[in-house]
Formats: sequence, C-alpha cells, structure tokens
Amino acid sequence: MPPLNLGFFSSPFEKFLKDVETSEWAGAFTLLDTLETYWDSRMDLLERRLKSHGEKLKVRANEQLAKMKTPTGEFPYPKDIEQEVKKFKVKVSARMASLTTAWQSAKVIRTREKVSFFVGVMSILYTSLLIGIAPQWLHVLYTIQTLYFLPTRYYTYKKKAWHYFLFDLCYYVNVLALLYLWVFPGSSFLWHSCYLLTHGSLASAVITWRNSLVFHDIDKVTSLYIHIYPPLIFTMIRHFYPNAATRFPAVTAVMAPWKSLFLSAVFYSIWQGLYWKFVLVDRKAKVDSGQRTTSFSFLLNDKRGVIGRMLQSVPMQYRLPGFMFGQLLYTVITELPAAFLLYHSPVASVIFLLFIFGVSVWNGAGFYIEVFGRKFERELEALRKELAETRSSAVSHASSPVATPNPLPADHDHGFMSSGVSVSSEISGMDEASSEGMGSPIMIGGPGKELDMKEGFKLDVVPDSDESKKDR
Repeated sequence: MPPLNLGFFSSPFEKFLKDVETSEWAGAFTLLDTLETYWDSRMDLLERRLKSHGEKLKVRANEQLAKMKTPTGEFPYPKDIEQEVKKFKVKVSARMASLTTAWQSAKVIRTREKVSFFVGVMSILYTSLLIGIAPQWLHVLYTIQTLYFLPTRYYTYKKKAWHYFLFDLCYYVNVLALLYLWVFPGSSFLWHSCYLLTHGSLASAVITWRNSLVFHDIDKVTSLYIHIYPPLIFTMIRHFYPNAATRFPAVTAVMAPWKSLFLSAVFYSIWQGLYWKFVLVDRKAKVDSGQRTTSFSFLLNDKRGVIGRMLQSVPMQYRLPGFMFGQLLYTVITELPAAFLLYHSPVASVIFLLFIFGVSVWNGAGFYIEVFGRKFERELEALRKELAETRSSAVSHASSPVATPNPLPADHDHGFMSSGVSVSSEISGMDEASSEGMGSPIMIGGPGKELDMKEGFKLDVVPDSDESKKDR
C-alpha cells in the first residue's frame, strides 16, 4: 500500500510509512514518541518546581539559623536544645495523659448512651410490631417499660436534687393509668378520666415542654415515653383492641363529654391539692432557698418561654394561685378535642398521635443538628487552638537565644551540624508525635483531620441542666 501524501497535514512519522513492510507497526512508534514527549515535559516541570521549593527551604533554614545564634554570633550548646526538646516532650505527654484519663472516664457514659439508644430504638420497634400484630399485648409492654423507666428517672433525678419533678401531673396520670389497667379495669370513672388526661395535658406536654426523640439520652427518652405512651395505650384500647369489653369492661360505658370533663377535673383537683400541700407548703423553705426545683420555679425563671414571661408580669403574691388556676384551665382546654372528637373517631386519634410524635421527632432533629452540632464545633475549635498554642510554644522555645557562658571555637558551626543533633529534626519529630496524637481518638486538631464518630467521641458529657429540666 503506497504511503498517503496529505501535503501539509502529512504524518510526522512519514519516514516509517515509506517502507511497506513496516507500515503495520509504524503506529506503535507514533504512540511511544508521543508518550516520551509528554513525559519529558512533565519531568522538566517537576524538576523546576522542586528546585524552586528547595530554594525556599534554604531561605527558611538560614532564617532559623540566624534566629538561633546567640548575641556573640555562636550557636547554643546542643545540651540546651535537648533540654528544651525534653520540656516540650514532657508537656505533650502530660496533655496526652490528661486526655487519656478523660477518654477512659467517658467510656462509662458512652456505654450508658449506647444502652439508652438500644432501649429507645427497640421500644419503637416492638411497639410498631405489637400495634400491627397483637395490639392486645401493648399494655403489657407499657407496664414492663414503666417498671424500667420510672425507677431510672427517680434514681437520676434524686442524685441531681430534681426529684420534686416526680410529683408533677404526668407521673400522677401514669400511676392512674396503671391502676386502671391492672386494678380497676371496670371503673368507668377512672376510664374516662384517664382517657381525657392522657390525651389532654399529658400529650400536649410534648409540645409545651419540648420533648425530643434523642435516642442516646436516657433522660429525653424517658420524658418522651412518659408523655406519649399513655395516650397511645388508651387509643389502642378504645379503637383497635380486639374484644376490648372482655378485658376492659368500662370501655362500653357511655358518658356525656361534659361529664367526662368534670370527672377528669375531679381527679386533677385531687392531684393539685396533694401537690400544693406536700410540695408548695411543707417544702416551701427548700424550694425558696434554691435547694430544690419544681415545675413552678423552673417556669417562673424561664424568661424565654411564654409562661415565664406571663408569670413575671403577675404580682408576686398572685403568681402561685394564678399558676395553679392557669394550669387547671390549660388541662381542661387540652381535653376538649379528646372529649368531643378523639373518643369517637379512630382516624382523628391516629392523626393526633402522629402529630404529637412528629413534633418530638422534629425537636430531636433540632437537638442533633443545632445543639449537638454546635457543641461539637466549639469543642473541636478549642482543641485546634490548644494544639496550635502547643506548637507555637515549641517553636518559640527552640528558636529563642540561649546564653552560653563559654564561647565555642570558630569551627563550632561545622561541629554542631555534624554532631547528629539537628534542631529541625527534633522539631519534626515533635510534629510527628503531635500528628500521631491527633490521629488518636483522644486528640483532634489541625487542618484536614476528620473526627472518627465510630470511636464515640464524647462532646456532651455533662448534660445541660435547663434542657434536662425542660424534659422533666
């Protein structure tokens, strides 16, 4: 095959095309020559960049050497630099030891949070399965979980001196619910009162107290459980429990809505009277001195909330009676939908429960994204600043002039640099040690380092007291 004559666009390797025998493998030379040209240009560019970088390193080395010289123009003794390096090593080791201690002590908290996460997720899973498969066993699951959550709540609140919150209405209603389920299932008075109280002030407390679905926090999980599980139980018994009249005879009792409201107000008044006597009167001194905290004192000091601002506008002598009357009015108002709508409509009851649960999920998302994320950001920034200060301190110690009582001979430069003690190598070793620490689960800092969430880095070891009190 004769070679093609393309004129100006002829092949750059036309000499190989003239021979017919080599026409089949001439294309290989074209590819190899192109790769060689590309490789040569890249190597030349890399060589020029390395040369430029080397010049910069030489300039920086000369600047550091000039700083290290003493006023007499000599270099400090190697022993002095070794002492400074040892001091820096001791400082880094002490910091690592303190962080290790904190990391080890946080293991208990991480384990507790894992247990809380497991219990919370499994509770939702079992609840969902029982609702779809065997709703007649849901009240049994509620009882079992109550035997776990309430003693845990008492233990944690007792240690924090928050146990006066346990006298609140939500715990009183949970006790009434257990009494109806296992002691008085045939009492129509208790049935209607529990239904209205659980769907009224108890369910609406998820919104009022900003309960949130945060699985790793046992306090928040308990608060959400106390407020949302009782209305779920009574909704299932009223609308979805198979042959409910056999197990709970009071379900078939017909009662006018206004009569149901009156009965629930009676049970509420019993609680309010006991609360006023045993907490607000008998233990008034402890509450006023700040040794104990109640719902009233917390809401009164919560100036950001609507209730707190309203209480601040009321004269001091009328605040407690006004609060008690307002709480009664709030309870009756929140029970109106349950008395006139939810008790007769399964669809409305499901929508109501989904709305309440959705609010708790939204609050939990806000906690993880806003609160937890900001605390993580502040902690990470603090660790980065501390590591930067440690590095700058090491550089300043190594580069500061050191007085020499006996000047060295003129050829000391050569002896020092060849003696095997290099300042740059020592500082580099310290940077490597810091980098290793930064890669560990107990030290985080410096650009480009990612936080390993698998190791369970703990940022919220001490819970916010205000948030916990809001959850009750």
